Amino acid sequence: MNYTLHQLNIFLEVVKQKSITKAAEEMHMTQPALSIQLKNFQKQFDQPLTEVHARKLYVTDFGHSIAEIAENVLREAEAIQYKTKEYDGLLTGKLRISSASTGKYVMPYFLTGFHLEFPGIDLVLDVTNKAQVIEDLKNNIIDFAWVSTLPTDLDVEEEIIMENKLYLVGGVSEFDEEESLIYREKGSATRSAMDDYFGQQKKRKRIEFATNEACKQAMMAGLGYSILPLIGIHNELDNKQLYILERDDLPIVTQWRMIWLKNKKMSGVAERYLEYLRAHKEEIIKEKFNWLNDF
Repeated sequence: MNYTLHQLNIFLEVVKQKSITKAAEEMHMTQPALSIQLKNFQKQFDQPLTEVHARKLYVTDFGHSIAEIAENVLREAEAIQYKTKEYDGLLTGKLRISSASTGKYVMPYFLTGFHLEFPGIDLVLDVTNKAQVIEDLKNNIIDFAWVSTLPTDLDVEEEIIMENKLYLVGGVSEFDEEESLIYREKGSATRSAMDDYFGQQKKRKRIEFATNEACKQAMMAGLGYSILPLIGIHNELDNKQLYILERDDLPIVTQWRMIWLKNKKMSGVAERYLEYLRAHKEEIIKEKFNWLNDF
């Protein structure tokens, strides 16, 4: 039997996605290239790993059993890699963090110094909407989650990071009641803040986008107004592409926080990162986010 770790990773992604096309996208491969690797892996076995019915891919029982073994093989291969680094005197392991989408403007600055100090640690980061972040935390897939509002149905502990201000923003400096309101998709903290703020004032003309970046582009194109976190519009404000629209009851103020499951047994890597964050967050805020005090 002659297979590669890369083929094991490909097969596990196909099992996860139940689609060769989606698996290729996730692994940043072309579909033909992934199909060739999957076919070569299948040649190692007399029993089929997958089947296609009505143009839909199914993993066979045999395929699921091989996937379980493949996960163990890759886990052991990873352990060998980390053990080698340990003998070189490096702190090793994975730090898994998931962040709400606007956290991409904040989280990286609180990881750079840690990554440089501990090069033996692999960072596994995901940026998605708040609903998915909380789901990943609930399922214990990640060590930490970065959010601006606490989940209501999960017992967590938290480390407050910094203030998060949300303003009404538009591509022009005055608010027009006749123009559309631009919303994030349901499940995002920004959408919840906007729903809470406008309440029964909801207008008929509404536009919905999946990301804050799309909302910003829509406002710069003159499609309407939205409530967005200040942290994500620094350049656009400086370049006068977007404007904060003054209102007596704004900004909405929340807190960026890093949360983890209550009573979770942390890995050594997670404990070390929490120590690093507590020791360095104030200097990082002062160095990288002092501009927020101008608003």
